[in-house]
Amino acid sequence: MSARDQGYSLLELLLTIAVAAMIVTLGLPSFSALQARSAQRVEINALFHAVHLARKGSIMRRQFVSLCPTTNGVSCNPGRDWSGGFLVFENADRDEPPDLDDGEILLYRHLANPSLKITANRRGFTLRATFLRATNGTLVVCDRAGRVTPRALVVSYTGRPRVAERTPRGTAYSCAD
Repeated sequence: MSARDQGYSLLELLLTIAVAAMIVTLGLPSFSALQARSAQRVEINALFHAVHLARKGSIMRRQFVSLCPTTNGVSCNPGRDWSGGFLVFENADRDEPPDLDDGEILLYRHLANPSLKITANRRGFTLRATFLRATNGTLVVCDRAGRVTPRALVVSYTGRPRVAERTPRGTAYSCAD
C-alpha cells in the first residue's frame, strides 16, 4: 500500500474546504431570504385566518367581532403597529377603535415573529354581522432586515381579506419607519 492510498494530501483537503466554504457563502443569503419569506408568509396567513375567524364569528354570533394589535397578548395597543401580534375578540360594547374589555370573549390570540414589522392604516378592524359593513383597511408585513419585498393583507368592506404585493396604483408597498 502506498502513502497515497492512505488518505488525502494537504492540498486536496484545503481545496475541498475552500470549495465548501464558497458554496456555503453563496448559499447563505438565499437561505436567509427563504427564511424571511417563510416568516412573512406565516404572519400573513395568521392575519388572513384571523379575519376569516372574525367574519365567521360575527355572522354566527350576530355580534361585532374585532381585531386589535397587542404587545402583551392580553390587551389592545393604541396605535397602528401590529408587530407584537393581535387579538380577536367579541366586541360586546362596540367601542371604536376596538379595545378588549373585562367580560368580552377572547376568540384568538397571536404573537408575531419579532423579525417582522407589521403596520396597518387602522387601529383595529371590526367585522359586523351581514347587515353592516366591516372596517376596511390594509396591513403591511415587512421583514425588518429588508430581505424580502413587503406584502399586504387588504380587508374589504365585506370583511374579505386578500393578499397583495402592489397598491391599487401599481406601486410596491413600503415599510415606513
